[in-house]
Amino acid sequence: MSQAAATAESTATQANAPGSSQYVTFVCAGVEYGVEILRVQEIKGWDGVTRVPYTPPYVLGVMNLRGVIVPVIDLRARFGLESKPFDSSTVVIVVRVDAAVGEKTVGIVVDAVSEVYNVAADAVKPTPDLGAGADAACVSGLTSVDDKMVMLLDMNRLVASSIDLSASQAVD
Repeated sequence: MSQAAATAESTATQANAPGSSQYVTFVCAGVEYGVEILRVQEIKGWDGVTRVPYTPPYVLGVMNLRGVIVPVIDLRARFGLESKPFDSSTVVIVVRVDAAVGEKTVGIVVDAVSEVYNVAADAVKPTPDLGAGADAACVSGLTSVDDKMVMLLDMNRLVASSIDLSASQAVD
């Protein structure tokens, strides 16, 4: 069996193994993050947003996604990282999160999409105690994939700590 076939078979086994999950990974300021693939609705190229007054600096504004008004968060700004001009690799990852009033849709702007990985539950390590910062609470765990560290984000906590999702998002 070839190396590629063995790797593909191993990946397929991991994907079907109980307790494994798939994560879409993306890069932001040189760090790779992951979000559960079941949370991702779609990935869009950066196309701009409509700015909303009196929102925090990390809320870039809103976009109309097929009749749904979606708030858009700049992950670099949310994590207090240095800003970078958006370019052709900048994308909006549209995710679904659980809110007090039901499921809501939110866009997260990141530098670039990376890969989709299968991660076994036992490969996810707890986040070390880094203090009581809100950003640390958004990281649900860490894993190593292909000799690199990937921070797995809890989108519910990230979004809940960033914006109020109690209002309706539908466009009348």
